[in-house]
Amino acid sequence: MTAWTLGVIGGSGLYEMDALENQRWIDVQGPWGAPSDQLLTGAIEGVKLVFLPRHGRGHRISPTGINARANIDALKRAGCTDILSISAVGSLREELDPGTFVVVDQYIDRTVARASSFFGEGCVAHVSMADPVCGRLAGLAAAAGRASGARIAEGGTYLAMEGPQFSTRAESALYRQWGCDVIGMTGMPEAKLAREAELPYASVCMVTDYDCWREEGVDVEVNHIIEVMHANAAAAKALIKTLADTLSQQPRTPSPIDTCLNAALITPPAHRDPLLMQKLDAVAGRALRG
Repeated sequence: MTAWTLGVIGGSGLYEMDALENQRWIDVQGPWGAPSDQLLTGAIEGVKLVFLPRHGRGHRISPTGINARANIDALKRAGCTDILSISAVGSLREELDPGTFVVVDQYIDRTVARASSFFGEGCVAHVSMADPVCGRLAGLAAAAGRASGARIAEGGTYLAMEGPQFSTRAESALYRQWGCDVIGMTGMPEAKLAREAELPYASVCMVTDYDCWREEGVDVEVNHIIEVMHANAAAAKALIKTLADTLSQQPRTPSPIDTCLNAALITPPAHRDPLLMQKLDAVAGRALRG
């Protein structure tokens, strides 16, 4: 058993964590470039927490411009054992109205312009993404949301699109036919990279609007989304505080995700690129040294 160190990646509308005790912004340098911002470290209810604003303070970085590899690497270097993602999404289902928090459990990745793996030429690894989120962390997050008064929908499929433009009506209708529940621009490749870094990952998606599949009502507009985001951000902070209180009462037991690279690395040690091995020191060091 080990102590929890919860990494929280804050999405649109969530750029700081007021409840953190002993707050300190720190710089974390890594080989994959610069993360979106400094990391805010501290504790809530005695649980160590590391917060990273995904778009940077001031929302400076577009979805495609986010360096997800640097972000995950930085959180791993900061000692995170688990990652909770908070993100704003559009709804593809009538019942998932604005203000609902959806704890997703599946993804369809439609991003095309982003580096999606730490591995490649010089060291090949194939992690399983059949179940892309950590069921334990997702369940705890959903329970914390309900306890803090949020409207929680547990389970759902997240369609990750490139952006920064919103969907066309034809695309939105297609994603509904595919069985998707929410749509966003940041869930992938973040979830894939967290798995490669052996970090259990869960995602709480804050619905800000209906995507443009609806015939009635206004189309997606940023000014309306921002209004809903402010209310959602307060609810997200309450969820995180309640989750930290829950984690403080139960030691962290090992997860199969903690060692998932054991079954994923395919390149033998003698054929691995030494330069890539240096870059992988944080995210895959445990498996590479084994």
